Amino acid sequence: MSGVRPPAPARGGAQAADTRVPAPSAARNGRLAVEDRMFKHILVPIDLGDRQGRALRTARDLAVQSGARVTLLHVIHHVPDLPLGELRGFYRRLEKTSRRRLAEAAKEFAARGLPVRAEVSIGDPAREILRVAAAGKVDLLVMGSHSVKPGRHGRGWGTTSYKVGLVCRCPVLLVK
Repeated sequence: MSGVRPPAPARGGAQAADTRVPAPSAARNGRLAVEDRMFKHILVPIDLGDRQGRALRTARDLAVQSGARVTLLHVIHHVPDLPLGELRGFYRRLEKTSRRRLAEAAKEFAARGLPVRAEVSIGDPAREILRVAAAGKVDLLVMGSHSVKPGRHGRGWGTTSYKVGLVCRCPVLLVK
């Protein structure tokens, strides 16, 4: 016998649940071991507008705390009912601008030693965000969202953040 006693029975004769939590593995270089991290891969979809700062800072801080890798994503909205070929030059220019802006945003993550990559996609924003999250085995999605006024019923329910929040399989943190 090992000398470890089972927990004392709870009232009513039932066994008490073992609530002990295993100690985390030793931290390496001030960071948690991979198996102890709450978040390993954070996806940050951004629309490249001026209001993305809070979402980016929040994602960066969470990534620093958990040592997570980060994917920055921008989705260029596909113009419906028009073949991509007809607007090839237009989409190329948007993609070039998007990659440049994402590279700027990525510098803040890289400066803190975080693995970061940028991805640009063309399509429906909500669908593309969900696709990238599933394919990349993302375990946290951090995105900006605007406030929805309670008195304005029906407004804001069709936003990208609302759609993603309803369908995404991983936790979604909406930053306002």
